[in-house]
Amino acid sequence: MAQSSCNNGGNDQVLVEERTNVTTFILNRPNQLNALSYQMLPQLLELLHASETNSKVKIIILKGNGRAFCAGGDVTSIVNYIDYWLYLGNWKLGADYVREEYTLNYVMATYSKPQVSILNGIVMGGGLGVSVHGRFRVATEKTVCAMPEAALGVFPDVGASYFYSRLPGFFGEYAGLTGARFDGAEMLACGLATHFVPSERLTFLEQELVKVNTIDPDVISAIISHVSNIPKLKAESPYKQVSSFNISVMVMKIIDRCFSRRTVKEIISSLENEALNNKDDWISSTIQLMKKASPISLKITLRSVKGRLQDVGSCLILEYRMVCHVFRGEFSKDFFKGCRAILIDKDRNPKWEPSKLELISDDDVDRYFSKIDDEDWEALKLPPRSNLPPYAIAKL
Repeated sequence: MAQSSCNNGGNDQVLVEERTNVTTFILNRPNQLNALSYQMLPQLLELLHASETNSKVKIIILKGNGRAFCAGGDVTSIVNYIDYWLYLGNWKLGADYVREEYTLNYVMATYSKPQVSILNGIVMGGGLGVSVHGRFRVATEKTVCAMPEAALGVFPDVGASYFYSRLPGFFGEYAGLTGARFDGAEMLACGLATHFVPSERLTFLEQELVKVNTIDPDVISAIISHVSNIPKLKAESPYKQVSSFNISVMVMKIIDRCFSRRTVKEIISSLENEALNNKDDWISSTIQLMKKASPISLKITLRSVKGRLQDVGSCLILEYRMVCHVFRGEFSKDFFKGCRAILIDKDRNPKWEPSKLELISDDDVDRYFSKIDDEDWEALKLPPRSNLPPYAIAKL
Protein backbone atom coordinates (compact mmCIF):
# COMPACT_ATOMS: atom_id res chain seq x y z
CA MET A 1 0.00 0.00 0.00
CA ALA A 2 1.37 3.37 -1.01
CA GLN A 3 0.31 6.57 0.69
CA SER A 4 1.05 10.04 -0.54
CA SER A 5 -0.28 13.52 0.05
CA CYS A 6 -1.74 16.01 -2.35
CA ASN A 7 -1.20 19.48 -1.01
CA ASN A 8 -0.97 23.12 -1.94
CA GLY A 9 1.23 25.18 0.31
CA GLY A 10 2.60 22.35 2.41
CA ASN A 11 -0.54 21.25 4.23
CA ASP A 12 -1.47 17.60 3.69
CA GLN A 13 -5.18 18.31 3.47
CA VAL A 14 -5.89 15.39 1.14
CA LEU A 15 -4.09 12.09 1.62
CA VAL A 16 -3.98 9.47 -1.13
CA GLU A 17 -3.67 5.70 -0.68
CA GLU A 18 -3.08 3.56 -3.75
CA ARG A 19 -3.87 -0.14 -3.31
CA THR A 20 -4.08 -2.45 -6.33
CA ASN A 21 -7.22 -1.33 -8.17
CA VAL A 22 -8.51 1.08 -5.54
CA THR A 23 -7.47 4.66 -4.84
CA THR A 24 -8.56 6.20 -1.55
CA PHE A 25 -8.78 9.95 -0.92
CA ILE A 26 -8.70 10.90 2.76
CA LEU A 27 -9.93 14.34 3.81
CA ASN A 28 -7.32 15.37 6.34
CA ARG A 29 -8.36 18.37 8.41
CA PRO A 30 -9.55 16.51 11.52
CA ASN A 31 -9.36 19.56 13.80
CA GLN A 32 -11.74 21.35 11.42
CA LEU A 33 -13.96 18.27 11.01
CA ASN A 34 -12.54 17.97 7.48
CA ALA A 35 -14.29 21.13 6.32
CA LEU A 36 -13.48 21.77 2.66
CA SER A 37 -10.87 24.50 2.34
CA TYR A 38 -10.01 26.57 -0.73
CA GLN A 39 -7.02 24.28 -1.29
CA MET A 40 -8.90 20.97 -1.07
CA LEU A 41 -11.37 21.59 -3.90
CA PRO A 42 -8.88 21.84 -6.79
CA GLN A 43 -6.85 19.02 -5.22
CA LEU A 44 -9.83 16.69 -5.25
CA LEU A 45 -10.76 17.68 -8.79
CA GLU A 46 -7.21 16.99 -9.98
CA LEU A 47 -7.17 13.62 -8.23
CA LEU A 48 -10.54 12.61 -9.66
CA HIS A 49 -9.54 13.49 -13.20
CA ALA A 50 -6.25 11.59 -12.88
CA SER A 51 -7.97 8.49 -11.51
CA GLU A 52 -10.70 8.58 -14.14
CA THR A 53 -8.14 8.37 -16.96
CA ASN A 54 -6.03 5.73 -15.18
CA SER A 55 -7.19 2.32 -16.41
CA LYS A 56 -5.68 0.61 -13.36
CA VAL A 57 -8.06 2.43 -11.00
CA LYS A 58 -11.44 0.69 -10.73
CA ILE A 59 -12.89 2.25 -7.58
CA ILE A 60 -12.52 5.54 -5.71
CA ILE A 61 -12.99 5.51 -1.94
CA LEU A 62 -13.53 8.82 -0.16
CA LYS A 63 -13.38 9.06 3.62
CA GLY A 64 -12.42 11.44 6.41
CA ASN A 65 -9.71 11.46 9.06
CA GLY A 66 -11.01 11.66 12.63
CA ARG A 67 -14.58 11.87 13.87
CA ALA A 68 -16.02 13.48 10.75
CA PHE A 69 -16.38 12.56 7.13
CA CYS A 70 -16.81 16.22 6.20
CA ALA A 71 -18.60 18.98 8.09
CA GLY A 72 -19.13 21.00 4.89
CA GLY A 73 -17.48 24.00 3.36
CA ASP A 74 -15.04 26.08 5.39
CA VAL A 75 -17.78 28.64 6.00
CA THR A 76 -15.95 30.70 8.62
CA SER A 77 -13.06 31.36 6.24
CA ILE A 78 -15.49 32.12 3.40
CA VAL A 79 -17.36 34.68 5.50
CA ASN A 80 -14.15 36.34 6.68
CA TYR A 81 -12.90 36.57 3.08
CA ILE A 82 -16.21 37.91 1.77
CA ASP A 83 -16.40 40.49 4.57
CA TYR A 84 -12.96 41.73 3.56
CA TRP A 85 -13.73 41.81 -0.16
CA LEU A 86 -17.12 43.44 0.39
CA TYR A 87 -15.26 46.16 2.27
CA LEU A 88 -13.18 46.61 -0.88
CA GLY A 89 -16.31 46.51 -3.03
CA ASN A 90 -15.82 42.97 -4.41
CA TRP A 91 -17.94 39.98 -3.30
CA LYS A 92 -16.72 37.45 -5.84
CA LEU A 93 -14.11 35.55 -3.80
CA GLY A 94 -16.84 33.50 -2.16
CA ALA A 95 -18.36 32.89 -5.59
CA ASP A 96 -15.02 31.54 -6.82
CA TYR A 97 -15.00 29.00 -3.97
CA VAL A 98 -18.54 27.88 -4.74
CA ARG A 99 -17.81 27.60 -8.47
CA GLU A 100 -14.99 25.18 -7.69
CA GLU A 101 -17.13 23.27 -5.18
CA TYR A 102 -20.09 22.87 -7.54
CA THR A 103 -17.80 21.76 -10.35
CA LEU A 104 -16.45 19.08 -8.02
CA ASN A 105 -20.02 18.01 -7.17
CA TYR A 106 -20.86 17.74 -10.86
CA VAL A 107 -17.77 15.70 -11.71
CA MET A 108 -18.67 13.30 -8.90
CA ALA A 109 -22.27 13.06 -10.12
CA THR A 110 -21.11 12.20 -13.64
CA TYR A 111 -18.07 10.12 -12.71
CA SER A 112 -17.45 7.09 -14.91
CA LYS A 113 -16.07 4.95 -12.06
CA PRO A 114 -17.81 3.98 -8.82
CA GLN A 115 -17.17 6.24 -5.84
CA VAL A 116 -17.62 4.68 -2.40
CA SER A 117 -18.01 7.33 0.32
CA ILE A 118 -17.46 6.11 3.89
CA LEU A 119 -19.72 8.34 5.99
CA ASN A 120 -18.33 7.33 9.38
CA GLY A 121 -19.02 10.43 11.46
CA ILE A 122 -20.30 13.95 10.86
CA VAL A 123 -21.66 14.69 7.38
CA MET A 124 -23.02 18.19 6.93
CA GLY A 125 -23.61 20.69 4.14
CA GLY A 126 -20.85 20.38 1.58
CA GLY A 127 -20.01 16.95 3.00
CA LEU A 128 -23.22 15.72 1.39
CA GLY A 129 -22.14 17.39 -1.85
CA VAL A 130 -18.96 15.30 -2.05
CA SER A 131 -20.72 12.05 -1.17
CA VAL A 132 -24.39 11.90 -2.15
CA HIS A 133 -23.59 12.54 -5.82
CA GLY A 134 -21.39 9.42 -5.86
CA ARG A 135 -22.68 5.91 -6.57
CA PHE A 136 -22.26 4.36 -3.10
CA ARG A 137 -22.73 6.04 0.28
CA VAL A 138 -21.91 3.85 3.28
CA ALA A 139 -23.32 5.03 6.61
CA THR A 140 -22.43 3.65 10.05
CA GLU A 141 -23.77 3.88 13.60
CA LYS A 142 -21.51 6.94 14.03
CA THR A 143 -23.01 8.88 11.13
CA VAL A 144 -24.66 12.23 11.88
CA CYS A 145 -26.10 14.01 8.85
CA ALA A 146 -27.73 17.44 8.41
CA MET A 147 -27.96 20.47 6.17
CA PRO A 148 -28.66 23.31 8.67
CA GLU A 149 -28.11 26.05 6.09
CA ALA A 150 -31.41 27.85 6.73
CA ALA A 151 -30.27 28.40 10.33
CA LEU A 152 -27.14 30.08 8.91
CA GLY A 153 -29.07 32.45 6.65
CA VAL A 154 -28.47 30.59 3.40
CA PHE A 155 -30.10 27.52 1.77
CA PRO A 156 -29.19 23.83 1.26
CA ASP A 157 -26.99 23.85 -1.84
CA VAL A 158 -24.27 21.60 -3.40
CA GLY A 159 -27.06 20.05 -5.46
CA ALA A 160 -29.58 19.68 -2.62
CA SER A 161 -32.29 21.04 -4.90
CA TYR A 162 -31.61 17.86 -6.90
CA PHE A 163 -31.20 15.18 -4.23
CA TYR A 164 -33.60 16.55 -1.59
CA SER A 165 -36.35 16.92 -4.17
CA ARG A 166 -36.00 13.22 -4.97
CA LEU A 167 -36.40 11.88 -1.44
CA PRO A 168 -39.60 9.96 -0.70
CA GLY A 169 -42.75 12.01 -0.14
CA PHE A 170 -41.98 15.47 1.22
CA PHE A 171 -39.05 14.40 3.37
CA GLY A 172 -36.73 16.65 1.36
CA GLU A 173 -38.79 19.73 2.19
CA TYR A 174 -38.76 18.70 5.85
CA ALA A 175 -34.99 18.12 5.87
CA GLY A 176 -34.21 21.38 4.06
CA LEU A 177 -36.51 23.66 6.04
CA THR A 178 -35.67 22.30 9.50
CA GLY A 179 -32.02 21.28 9.15
CA ALA A 180 -32.98 18.22 11.21
CA ARG A 181 -30.24 15.71 12.01
CA PHE A 182 -30.39 12.12 10.79
CA ASP A 183 -28.36 9.14 11.87
CA GLY A 184 -26.95 6.45 9.62
CA ALA A 185 -30.04 4.25 9.83
CA GLU A 186 -32.25 7.16 8.78
CA MET A 187 -29.93 8.04 5.92
CA LEU A 188 -30.31 4.49 4.67
CA ALA A 189 -34.09 4.53 5.11
CA CYS A 190 -34.61 7.72 3.09
CA GLY A 191 -32.03 6.89 0.42
CA LEU A 192 -29.27 9.38 1.20
CA ALA A 193 -27.12 6.36 2.04
CA THR A 194 -27.04 3.19 -0.07
CA HIS A 195 -25.63 0.84 2.59
CA PHE A 196 -25.12 0.60 6.34
CA VAL A 197 -21.93 -1.03 7.61
CA PRO A 198 -21.00 -1.19 11.32
CA SER A 199 -17.86 0.86 11.87
CA GLU A 200 -15.88 -2.14 13.15
CA ARG A 201 -16.32 -3.79 9.73
CA LEU A 202 -15.09 -0.87 7.62
CA THR A 203 -11.51 -2.14 7.49
CA PHE A 204 -12.75 -5.51 6.24
CA LEU A 205 -14.94 -3.75 3.66
CA GLU A 206 -11.95 -1.86 2.26
CA GLN A 207 -9.92 -5.08 2.15
CA GLU A 208 -12.68 -6.70 0.11
CA LEU A 209 -12.97 -3.74 -2.26
CA VAL A 210 -9.23 -3.86 -2.98
CA LYS A 211 -9.77 -7.28 -4.57
CA VAL A 212 -12.21 -5.89 -7.15
CA ASN A 213 -11.00 -5.68 -10.74
CA THR A 214 -14.09 -4.17 -12.33
CA ILE A 215 -16.08 -0.94 -12.42
CA ASP A 216 -19.35 -2.90 -12.62
CA PRO A 217 -21.56 -1.26 -9.94
CA ASP A 218 -23.56 -4.46 -9.42
CA VAL A 219 -20.44 -6.38 -8.42
CA ILE A 220 -19.35 -3.62 -6.06
CA SER A 221 -22.83 -3.30 -4.58
CA ALA A 222 -22.87 -7.03 -3.87
CA ILE A 223 -19.54 -6.80 -2.02
CA ILE A 224 -20.73 -3.89 0.13
CA SER A 225 -24.08 -5.61 0.74
CA HIS A 226 -22.29 -8.73 1.98
CA VAL A 227 -20.65 -6.64 4.73
CA SER A 228 -23.65 -4.43 5.46
CA ASN A 229 -26.83 -4.97 7.44
CA ILE A 230 -30.20 -3.33 7.98
CA PRO A 231 -29.91 -1.30 11.20
CA LYS A 232 -32.65 -0.75 13.73
CA LEU A 233 -34.18 2.70 13.64
CA LYS A 234 -34.45 4.56 16.92
CA ALA A 235 -37.92 4.58 18.43
CA GLU A 236 -38.59 8.27 17.69
CA SER A 237 -37.34 8.15 14.11
CA PRO A 238 -39.81 9.39 11.47
CA TYR A 239 -38.81 6.35 9.42
CA LYS A 240 -39.52 3.73 12.07
CA GLN A 241 -42.69 1.97 10.93
CA VAL A 242 -43.38 -1.00 13.18
CA SER A 243 -47.15 -0.87 13.56
CA SER A 244 -50.07 1.46 12.96
CA PHE A 245 -49.85 2.45 16.63
CA ASN A 246 -46.25 3.57 16.40
CA ILE A 247 -45.85 7.33 16.81
CA SER A 248 -43.33 7.46 13.96
CA VAL A 249 -45.86 6.25 11.41
CA MET A 250 -47.92 9.26 12.38
CA VAL A 251 -44.85 11.49 12.12
CA MET A 252 -44.26 10.47 8.51
CA LYS A 253 -47.88 11.19 7.72
CA ILE A 254 -47.57 14.60 9.38
CA ILE A 255 -44.45 15.35 7.33
CA ASP A 256 -46.23 14.60 4.08
CA ARG A 257 -49.39 16.39 5.15
CA CYS A 258 -47.68 19.56 6.39
CA PHE A 259 -44.62 19.90 4.19
CA SER A 260 -46.61 19.42 0.99
CA ARG A 261 -48.12 22.88 1.55
CA ARG A 262 -47.40 25.61 -0.97
CA THR A 263 -45.79 28.21 1.32
CA VAL A 264 -43.62 28.26 4.43
CA LYS A 265 -46.35 30.07 6.35
CA GLU A 266 -48.85 27.36 5.43
CA ILE A 267 -46.40 24.65 6.52
CA ILE A 268 -45.90 26.26 9.94
CA SER A 269 -49.64 26.86 10.36
CA SER A 270 -50.34 23.25 9.46
CA LEU A 271 -47.80 22.05 12.02
CA GLU A 272 -49.33 24.32 14.66
CA ASN A 273 -52.75 22.86 13.94
CA GLU A 274 -51.29 19.38 14.33
CA ALA A 275 -49.84 20.45 17.69
CA LEU A 276 -53.30 21.37 18.97
CA ASN A 277 -54.41 17.76 18.76
CA ASN A 278 -51.08 16.09 19.48
CA LYS A 279 -48.61 17.14 22.18
CA ASP A 280 -45.73 15.18 20.64
CA ASP A 281 -42.30 16.76 21.22
CA TRP A 282 -41.34 16.17 17.60
CA ILE A 283 -44.00 18.60 16.33
CA SER A 284 -43.04 21.39 18.74
CA SER A 285 -39.33 21.00 18.04
CA THR A 286 -39.96 21.04 14.29
CA ILE A 287 -41.91 24.29 14.62
CA GLN A 288 -39.14 25.83 16.70
CA LEU A 289 -36.43 24.81 14.24
CA MET A 290 -38.27 26.64 11.48
CA LYS A 291 -39.08 29.72 13.56
CA LYS A 292 -35.41 30.10 14.53
CA ALA A 293 -34.23 30.00 10.92
CA SER A 294 -33.85 32.96 8.58
CA PRO A 295 -37.25 33.79 7.05
CA ILE A 296 -35.81 34.60 3.61
CA SER A 297 -33.73 31.39 3.73
CA LEU A 298 -36.85 29.35 4.44
CA LYS A 299 -38.66 30.81 1.46
CA ILE A 300 -35.68 30.33 -0.86
CA THR A 301 -35.20 26.76 0.38
CA LEU A 302 -38.81 25.75 -0.22
CA ARG A 303 -38.80 27.22 -3.73
CA SER A 304 -35.50 25.47 -4.48
CA VAL A 305 -36.43 22.00 -3.22
CA LYS A 306 -39.76 22.04 -5.05
CA GLY A 307 -37.90 22.21 -8.39
CA ARG A 308 -38.35 18.48 -8.88
CA LEU A 309 -37.81 18.14 -12.63
CA GLN A 310 -34.31 19.62 -13.04
CA ASP A 311 -31.26 17.47 -13.76
CA VAL A 312 -28.26 17.76 -11.45
CA GLY A 313 -26.32 20.12 -13.72
CA SER A 314 -29.26 22.52 -14.07
CA CYS A 315 -29.75 22.46 -10.30
CA LEU A 316 -26.12 23.37 -9.64
CA ILE A 317 -26.19 26.16 -12.23
CA LEU A 318 -29.28 27.68 -10.62
CA GLU A 319 -27.93 27.23 -7.10
CA TYR A 320 -24.77 29.08 -8.12
CA ARG A 321 -26.89 32.02 -9.24
CA MET A 322 -28.76 31.90 -5.93
CA VAL A 323 -25.67 31.75 -3.73
CA CYS A 324 -24.13 34.69 -5.60
CA HIS A 325 -27.19 36.74 -4.65
CA VAL A 326 -26.69 35.64 -1.04
CA PHE A 327 -23.03 36.70 -1.10
CA ARG A 328 -23.89 40.08 -2.60
CA GLY A 329 -26.23 40.77 0.32
CA GLU A 330 -28.32 43.30 -1.59
CA PHE A 331 -31.69 42.25 -0.18
CA SER A 332 -30.59 40.51 3.01
CA LYS A 333 -27.33 40.00 4.89
CA ASP A 334 -28.68 37.06 6.86
CA PHE A 335 -25.85 34.76 5.75
CA PHE A 336 -23.26 36.96 7.44
CA LYS A 337 -25.46 37.45 10.51
CA GLY A 338 -26.13 33.73 10.82
CA CYS A 339 -22.50 32.70 10.45
CA ARG A 340 -21.43 35.32 12.99
CA ALA A 341 -24.05 34.19 15.53
CA ILE A 342 -23.69 30.42 15.03
CA LEU A 343 -20.07 29.86 13.98
CA ILE A 344 -17.97 32.86 15.00
CA ASP A 345 -19.34 34.62 18.12
CA LYS A 346 -21.53 31.60 18.94
CA ASP A 347 -24.17 33.62 20.80
CA ARG A 348 -26.76 31.77 18.65
CA ASN A 349 -28.90 34.89 18.44
CA PRO A 350 -28.88 36.18 14.86
CA LYS A 351 -30.98 39.26 14.08
CA TRP A 352 -32.64 38.30 10.82
CA GLU A 353 -33.62 41.01 8.36
CA PRO A 354 -36.34 40.85 7.09
CA SER A 355 -37.42 39.48 10.46
CA LYS A 356 -40.77 37.95 9.45
CA LEU A 357 -42.11 35.84 6.62
CA GLU A 358 -44.85 38.41 6.04
CA LEU A 359 -42.25 41.05 5.13
CA ILE A 360 -40.95 38.98 2.20
CA SER A 361 -42.85 39.05 -1.08
CA ASP A 362 -42.77 36.56 -3.92
CA ASP A 363 -40.84 39.16 -5.94
CA ASP A 364 -38.19 39.25 -3.19
CA VAL A 365 -37.76 35.50 -3.50
CA ASP A 366 -37.79 35.69 -7.30
CA ARG A 367 -34.68 37.87 -7.37
CA TYR A 368 -32.57 35.06 -5.89
CA PHE A 369 -33.39 32.94 -8.94
CA SER A 370 -32.67 35.71 -11.45
CA LYS A 371 -29.43 36.49 -13.24
CA ILE A 372 -26.91 38.70 -11.46
CA ASP A 373 -27.03 42.32 -12.58
CA ASP A 374 -23.26 42.72 -12.83
CA GLU A 375 -21.39 42.96 -16.12
CA ASP A 376 -18.43 41.07 -14.65
CA TRP A 377 -20.55 38.18 -13.38
CA GLU A 378 -20.53 34.89 -15.27
CA ALA A 379 -22.92 32.00 -14.87
CA LEU A 380 -21.56 28.64 -13.74
CA LYS A 381 -20.16 26.73 -16.71
CA LEU A 382 -19.88 23.04 -15.96
CA PRO A 383 -17.33 20.89 -17.82
CA PRO A 384 -18.55 18.59 -20.60
CA ARG A 385 -19.06 15.07 -19.31
CA SER A 386 -19.91 11.83 -21.12
CA ASN A 387 -21.31 9.80 -18.23
CA LEU A 388 -24.91 11.06 -18.35
CA PRO A 389 -27.37 10.78 -16.74
CA PRO A 390 -25.66 10.57 -13.34
CA TYR A 391 -26.24 7.71 -10.95
CA ALA A 392 -26.78 9.25 -7.52
CA ILE A 393 -30.29 9.79 -6.20
CA ALA A 394 -31.92 9.36 -9.61
CA LYS A 395 -32.62 5.72 -8.69
CA LEU A 396 -34.88 6.62 -5.78
